[in-house]
Amino acid sequence: MPAAGHVLPAVILLVEDDPGDQELTRRAIEACRLRNELRIVRDGEEALEYLLRTGRYEDATTAPRPDLVLLDLNLPRVNGREVLRRMRDDPYLRRIPVVVLTTSHEEEDVIKSYELGSNSYITKPLDIHQFVRVVQQLERYWFQIVVLPPNEE
Repeated sequence: MPAAGHVLPAVILLVEDDPGDQELTRRAIEACRLRNELRIVRDGEEALEYLLRTGRYEDATTAPRPDLVLLDLNLPRVNGREVLRRMRDDPYLRRIPVVVLTTSHEEEDVIKSYELGSNSYITKPLDIHQFVRVVQQLERYWFQIVVLPPNEE
C-alpha cells in the first residue's frame, strides 16, 4: 500500500553513468511489481537539466518531477556532490529525497553527502543479487513505508 498522500506510479530518477548498474536497477524495480516509473540520466549535467527542466528536459510531461533520486557520486561532467548541493539550494528540489548509491566506501564521501543533505548513503554491493535486493528494499522503504511530501510541479 502506498504511503499516505502518495499516488502511484512514483517517478524515480536514477543518476548513473554505468550501463550495467542502470540495467540492474531497472530490473530490480520491475521485479518489485510496484508501478513506479524509472527515469535514467547518465551524468550530473544531464541530471541538473532534468531536475531544473532546461535543455531537452524543458517539458514537464517528458521530465516529470521525481519522487526519489538515486544518485551516484562519481559522475562525468558534474559530480554527484554538486548535483546534491544544487538540489538542496533549490526551493523546488530540496524536498525530493536523495539516496546516494555509490561504490565509494570513503568516510569523507559519507560525511560530505550527509552534510549536503542526502537522505541516505548506500554503498553498492558488488554481488549482483545483493545489489538487486538493495534496490528493491529502497523502493519498498520509500514508497510503502515513508510518507513523502507532495510532489510540486
